[in-house]
Amino acid sequence: MDLLFYSFTVFLFAAVILLIEGVYLWWSNTHGKAAQRIARRLQVMSGGVGRSGERISILKQRRFSAHDGVDRLLHRITPLHRFDALLLQAGSALTVDRFLGCSLAAFLLALLVSAHWPLPLAPRIILVLPALGVPYFLVRRARARRLHRIEYQLPDAADFIARALRAGHSFTNVLQIVGNELPEPLSSEFRIAREEINYGVPMGEALHNMAARIPLTDLRYLIIAVLIQRESGGNLAEILGNISTIIRSRLKLVAQVRVLSAEGRMSAWILGLLPFAVMLALTLLNPEYVSMLWTDPSGVRLLWYAAGMILFGVVWLRKVIRIRI
Repeated sequence: MDLLFYSFTVFLFAAVILLIEGVYLWWSNTHGKAAQRIARRLQVMSGGVGRSGERISILKQRRFSAHDGVDRLLHRITPLHRFDALLLQAGSALTVDRFLGCSLAAFLLALLVSAHWPLPLAPRIILVLPALGVPYFLVRRARARRLHRIEYQLPDAADFIARALRAGHSFTNVLQIVGNELPEPLSSEFRIAREEINYGVPMGEALHNMAARIPLTDLRYLIIAVLIQRESGGNLAEILGNISTIIRSRLKLVAQVRVLSAEGRMSAWILGLLPFAVMLALTLLNPEYVSMLWTDPSGVRLLWYAAGMILFGVVWLRKVIRIRI
């Protein structure tokens, strides 16, 4: 009996060790550093987004899904191309199908949370419908932050390119140097342009692709200056130095305007959120008093009027506080 027990213990221990080793080998082969390097390289070659933020778009179409059938179906829907461009500009690793899945999951989660609200089904769906736009709002916010960082990196990039050109480097080599020396996220965009040129894409097309990925007016000025210089000649280093000075002056003016308009933007946020905060507080403190708004026909009519007035006010406040320079 003791021999049988000891034999079972030894075999069980060996089985556990082999199981752990098998799990480790499977993990290293699928999620290890070597597997990640291969997957990242294949993703970059296919026009996807790598974990380092490097993307390359030498193909005609970016994949909207990992499944071929879903990818073909999503490519037929024209508005989804705008979502793909938004994800590309935000530097997000999400594909279009995952983005749509996140939107649907946010809506279902909000609908599940609202199941405890004392509301009929139709008003409840209307109230949780904005949850569909939560992933869109987050991606837009990530895009704005990324473009903001790139915008503040552009003057240094222009000065860096000008100094490299004065040192005798060719423009294609300058792209590689900028991609290696500057911080993210601008350096990855220059590396993508360099990779596209290496794969045979004309320089003008590669620069236009970079302008499509980074919809900034300052970058378009820089690219237009490079393209005009290649056709007509001139001192590109001096032109880039002047562009760098103009960008810095504009950013300084933008900072001053933001300081002067900070009070107005804060007032707009308070006025926009105040009706929802008051409604939430009344619902929590005295739900019977507020329930007349959706139980009585006059209350429902007032809710629709209030929603229209709030929407008009938000649009108006947004127009007032947005100052374009």
